[in-house]
Amino acid sequence: MRADPTEYELVAPGSLHEVTSLLEREPGGWLPIAGGTDIMVQYAAGKLAARKLVSIGDLPELRRIEVADGEVRIGSACTYTSVRKHSIVSQEFPLLAKAASWTGGIANQNRGTLGGNIANASPAADSLPALLVYEAELILVSARGERRVPYLNFHLGYKKMGLAPDELIRAICLPRRYAGYHASARKVGARNAQAISKVCIAALGRVAFGVVTDVRIAVGSVAPVPMRLTETEKLIVGRAINTEMLSSSRKAAAAEIRPIGDIRSTAKYRAAVTGNLVVEFLEQLRQSEAGA
Repeated sequence: MRADPTEYELVAPGSLHEVTSLLEREPGGWLPIAGGTDIMVQYAAGKLAARKLVSIGDLPELRRIEVADGEVRIGSACTYTSVRKHSIVSQEFPLLAKAASWTGGIANQNRGTLGGNIANASPAADSLPALLVYEAELILVSARGERRVPYLNFHLGYKKMGLAPDELIRAICLPRRYAGYHASARKVGARNAQAISKVCIAALGRVAFGVVTDVRIAVGSVAPVPMRLTETEKLIVGRAINTEMLSSSRKAAAAEIRPIGDIRSTAKYRAAVTGNLVVEFLEQLRQSEAGA
């Protein structure tokens, strides 16, 4: 059943201050909308529960990418296209730029936003594993002020976030400290773009004299939230990449995730693919030192 537009209210305040004031007056009463690539699908199907929408996509405070000495700050209303085409982002954070290129077709990339991908809180979102391995932080804003939180702990459960009813995601902050890391990302699905992933992975690592000195691995579509494979990382760091280590890493990754079976895939398949992708990354990491 299609939605009836007369049942909905949409307002478009001209400033971030006006938006936060509105959310302060009616906490939880208004649903922010930026690109609308997820919300409008729900609306068209008559499944959008929220009846009061506040547009934030054109607020200049949320559409900037700011580069400082220590970090890059991406406004939450920046589109995938702006993220993908930004020279510093694509050079220093290639996993995020690559994920942006996977997210739907060009039309969706021109509309969809990084903040919206986070707030939609889908465990299958393409960009979120990259934010985890880059140890992103979020700036949350309300009429009460701003606070900065690690993205690692932001998703509390399926579609649940550490976001107060009167708060917005203002920006995503990425520390500029990953020069010299080997980066790898893969999406397993029916196709790369315009398809929800069965499993996706983002990983960073460094190796010296055959031994892994640091590694960060995150996956999507394998748990109620996108997740860092912290236990698998602990097993890998400090070890040489050999047959025994690859085998134990494969098993650890498959055991750490919490996949489900659904219309796109089975839990068994997701567990097997996750283990395979971790091994693939580690083999690439070993080769990166040989080719350096």
